[in-house]
Amino acid sequence: MPPYLLGFYSSFLDKLIAMKQLNVAMIGYGFMGKAHSQAWRNVSRFFEVTQEIKLKVICGRNEAALKMVQEKEGWEHFETEWQKVVQNPEIDVIDICTSGDSHAEIAIAALKAGKHVLCEKPLANSFEEAEAMVAAAKAARGKSMVGFNYRLVPAISFAEHLVASGKLGKIFHIRARYLQDWIVSPEFPLVWRLQKDLAGSGALGDIASHIVDMSQFVTGQKIIGVSGLTHTFIKERPLETGSGKGEVTVDDAAIFIAKTDQGALASFEATRFAHGSRNDFGFEIYGEKGSIKFNFEEMSYLQFCDNTQSKTETGFKKILVTEPEHPYMKNWWPPGHHIGYGETFTNEIYDLVTAIENNTNPRPSFEEGLQVQKVLAAVEQSAANNSIWVEV
Repeated sequence: MPPYLLGFYSSFLDKLIAMKQLNVAMIGYGFMGKAHSQAWRNVSRFFEVTQEIKLKVICGRNEAALKMVQEKEGWEHFETEWQKVVQNPEIDVIDICTSGDSHAEIAIAALKAGKHVLCEKPLANSFEEAEAMVAAAKAARGKSMVGFNYRLVPAISFAEHLVASGKLGKIFHIRARYLQDWIVSPEFPLVWRLQKDLAGSGALGDIASHIVDMSQFVTGQKIIGVSGLTHTFIKERPLETGSGKGEVTVDDAAIFIAKTDQGALASFEATRFAHGSRNDFGFEIYGEKGSIKFNFEEMSYLQFCDNTQSKTETGFKKILVTEPEHPYMKNWWPPGHHIGYGETFTNEIYDLVTAIENNTNPRPSFEEGLQVQKVLAAVEQSAANNSIWVEV
C-alpha cells in the first residue's frame, strides 16, 4: 500500500476507534417515524459528529408492519413493548414518534432511566402532562428536546437571526398561518388525529403548535394572552374498519388573536380545510425598521424589507437562503441548491447530537414545548367560553 494511502487509512481507523457509539431507539414508525429514521441515518453523512450513530431498536404495536419498517429503514432490531426499550441498558437515546396520548408516559420513564429524549410535537396532550415532562427533564441527567422541526428550516433560523440582530427593531405585528386541506372530504376516515383521547386536539395542537412555536422563536417574545375560536366542520366520519361512522372529537380549524410580553399584536390561523393549501405554513413579522415574510412552499426564500433605506429603494427583496454562511447550509449543497422538508429533521438531529457531545442543552427544550402548551390550553379555554380573553 502506498505510504499516503497508509496514512489516510490509519487516520480514518483512529477516528473510528475514538468515536463513541450513540445507540438510538425510536418508538412509533408512521409518517414521523419515517422522517426521523432518515435523519438518524443521514446526520453523520452531512455533519461532523464525534459519535457513531447506531439505529438499534424500532418499537411499535403491529409486529408484521413493524418488521417491514425495520428492514426498510435500517433498524437493527424491533420490539413491541416500549417499556422494554426504555429499560434497555444499551440504548442512549429514545426518539418518541407516537400519538400525543403516550408522549408523557414514555418520556418521563425514559428520562428516569437516564436516557436522552427527543419527543415529537406537541409536547403532550395537556398542560398538566407537559408540566410533568418538564419536571422530569429538570431532574434527569439526560438531554431532552421537543421536535418543532420548522425551526430548523435555514430561512426561519435566518429570520430569527435578523430579528435578534435588531434588523426589524421593535416588533409591532405578527401574522402566522398553517393551512392544509387533507381532511376536507367527508369520506376521509376517522384516523387517530381526529380523536381527542389520542391527539389531544385537532388543527390547534397538530399545526397551530408549529406557528405558535415559530412566532416565539423568531421574535424572542412570549405570548401572554389570547382570544380564540375553534370549529369542527364535519362531526362524523367513516370508521377505518369500513363499517359505520364515529364522532370527530377535535377541532378542524382554529383562529386566535394574541398579545406578546413586549407589546406586539399577533394573529394565528390553522385549518385542515383550505382547498389547494397542501402545506401552507407561513408568517409575516412587521417592525419599526423592517419586515420579513416566509412561505414554506418556497422554503429556501425569505422576504426582507429594510425600511431604513430611502423610500425609492424600500421594498421586499427575496433572499435565497442557500449560502454557506446561512444557518446549517455549509453542510449541504453548493449555493443555489435547495434542501427540502426531510433535511429539517436531519438539522434537528444534528442539534441534539451536538448537545449530547458538548453537554449543552438543546433547543427547542421541553420548557419551550410547555410554553406552547400553555398557549394552546388558553386558546381552548377561550374558545369554550365565547372567545373571552384568557391570560397565558
